[in-house]
Amino acid sequence: MFSIAFTPSARDDFAWFRKTDQQVIFDQVSRQLTHEPHLETRHRKRLRPNPVARWELRIGAFRVLYDIDSPQDLVEVKLVGYKEGNKLMVQGQEVKL
Repeated sequence: MFSIAFTPSARDDFAWFRKTDQQVIFDQVSRQLTHEPHLETRHRKRLRPNPVARWELRIGAFRVLYDIDSPQDLVEVKLVGYKEGNKLMVQGQEVKL
């Protein structure tokens, strides 16, 4: 079983959302990433090389970017945002990957 840790910037991203959205995101992160976060599914995929993270979890329009530290059984959430068309938005600003 993997532990989940949010980076300080991911906590700021997470706090930007409404409480109901935060609950949905947190529930899905807990459900999807505590067991086999490295297994690609319909909602989890490996990303092309980028400076942020190696993996993405899709939760409707929300996106959670994360890395996996397998020896320590740790999932580190790096970014929490949402899709607006083809743009990834974080705290209301577009992020380029």
